[in-house]
Amino acid sequence: MSTDEAGRLFHFTRLPRPVVDRAGGVYLWDKSGKRYIDGSSGAVNVNIGHGNRAVIDAMKRQMDRVSFAYTIHFQNQPANELADQLASRLPRGMDRIYFVSGGSEAVEAAIKLARQWAVATAQPKRWKIIGRMPSYHGITIGALEPTGDDVLTRVFEPMSRPMPLIPAPTVHRDHDDLSLEERGLLYADMLEAKIIEEGADSVLAFIMEPIGGAATAALVPPDSYFPRIREICDRHGILLIHDEVMTGVGRTGKFLGGDHWSCRPDIVVLSKGLSSGYAPLGAIAASEAIVGPVVAMGGFLHGHTYGGNPVSCAAGVAVLQEVDRLGLIANAATMGEVLKDELAALSRRFPFVGDIRGKGLLVGAEIYADPEAKRPLPREAVANVRLIDLAFERGLIIYSRRVRGGPESDNFMVCPPLIVTRAEIGEIIATLSDTLETFAREFNLPVNH
Repeated sequence: MSTDEAGRLFHFTRLPRPVVDRAGGVYLWDKSGKRYIDGSSGAVNVNIGHGNRAVIDAMKRQMDRVSFAYTIHFQNQPANELADQLASRLPRGMDRIYFVSGGSEAVEAAIKLARQWAVATAQPKRWKIIGRMPSYHGITIGALEPTGDDVLTRVFEPMSRPMPLIPAPTVHRDHDDLSLEERGLLYADMLEAKIIEEGADSVLAFIMEPIGGAATAALVPPDSYFPRIREICDRHGILLIHDEVMTGVGRTGKFLGGDHWSCRPDIVVLSKGLSSGYAPLGAIAASEAIVGPVVAMGGFLHGHTYGGNPVSCAAGVAVLQEVDRLGLIANAATMGEVLKDELAALSRRFPFVGDIRGKGLLVGAEIYADPEAKRPLPREAVANVRLIDLAFERGLIIYSRRVRGGPESDNFMVCPPLIVTRAEIGEIIATLSDTLETFAREFNLPVNH
């Protein structure tokens, strides 16, 4: 297949990419034989690494038995087992599990479940989902509604119903005399102000990523943020939805990102690491208090053909087993500290790289024209895209998005598979250092030698 032929398939992207040939561990190879180290775990989803034989064999065994059975007609054993495995790892009582095919589907399912709960509990005026700016909750129309990203949402606004947003807790950019604890409370209290502004009886839920994903590059709120958010939601009868699509299944050194604060949501959204990229899979989890009234009203008005697919769920079961067998949650915590230390050292050499943050192997940094003033590079430079391309040319895959909810401000994220070793982190850092050298020359940025 020629490059032109490949380009006609579905790649509506800025630049053509090479054809991948094979993958194993933390590496991928293209058809030319060039090797890439996967410093982004794909789309921050390949948690257990590529080519895991236990998962592949589990999927093959399931395909030999049954590859598809519609959930209206049958239950299937892998889905039941995966639900049990998830319930045992989630906050106590969150044992009602619903499977879908990915993160955007899961967010929409969570929103629809919340709305049906409100109707079933005689609260039909509640429909608004408060989100944060910036944030990212998925690419479908429904998932974009509470997403804070003008670049992604503005063109679709005539077709959707944009939801109210509050500022994400970007405390690293604040210039004030407040402590971190005080800043956390300040940002949390913005939720209450927005609830009052909108009318508390119209607000259904607040959705947030406990630790930021693509839109905020591994943003970690102050510890004080979480209990105040929970308190505000309880006081106004509002559901708290944790979007753990990127942070779940061990990525941050805990099973859930919210587990770092023992912060109990009402609904959890999972995907990405749940199947580690071996099959399309996502899930929502809630308690009987949420699901029971919906079932009593006649059932969940929702469904997808491939929800609860037995092969995908078999992959999910095998992934969780590998996470346990290989001790990957502990490795994420340990290697995450190594990675942050190495990135901090890079930032001393390249002062335009700042605000290293994250937990576990979800680590991000911002790129500034002026680190002191937190001033970004000009938007027309599209600097984050250039950084990604320079790294890719050198065989390193990293992740990036704009992080102010619009067309300016740049970041990069380094999020390798949870199997990563110290030596492989060293390889990532060495290649990233070479990348930043070239980046600095191109953008006339200072380097400390």
